[in-house]
Amino acid sequence: MKHLAIFTKGAGEKILSGEKTMESRFSRVKNPPFGVISSGDLVYIKPSGEDIIGQFRVQKVFFFDGLSEIDIKTLKKDYGKEILADENYWETKVNAKYGTLIFIGNSSKFITSPVKFSKKDLRGWVVLG
Repeated sequence: MKHLAIFTKGAGEKILSGEKTMESRFSRVKNPPFGVISSGDLVYIKPSGEDIIGQFRVQKVFFFDGLSEIDIKTLKKDYGKEILADENYWETKVNAKYGTLIFIGNSSKFITSPVKFSKKDLRGWVVLG
């Protein structure tokens, strides 16, 4: 399956350089990629407001259902270095009930975007099929 993931400035480049080895998505409701991403899937990397800059293969995925504030603190302690999120990131996730941890496999940077995707909404993740 293919996915389009929207990243804040700099996060996509950190994935492509190998510095960022895990992506996390947390929410209060079951939003993609929760339950719809699997190991081997292809994820296109799109910085917010820019074209797609690269892609990566999903190595493995952990899903969390029914998270508590204590769970979020534990995930921060266990995976914070791989996720490379700032302190404020974790503070904004304390009310999340669902979480997806995506372990990043092989990544490759595009010279030019092979796929054009016009996205005008606020979704941070789109399942392409």
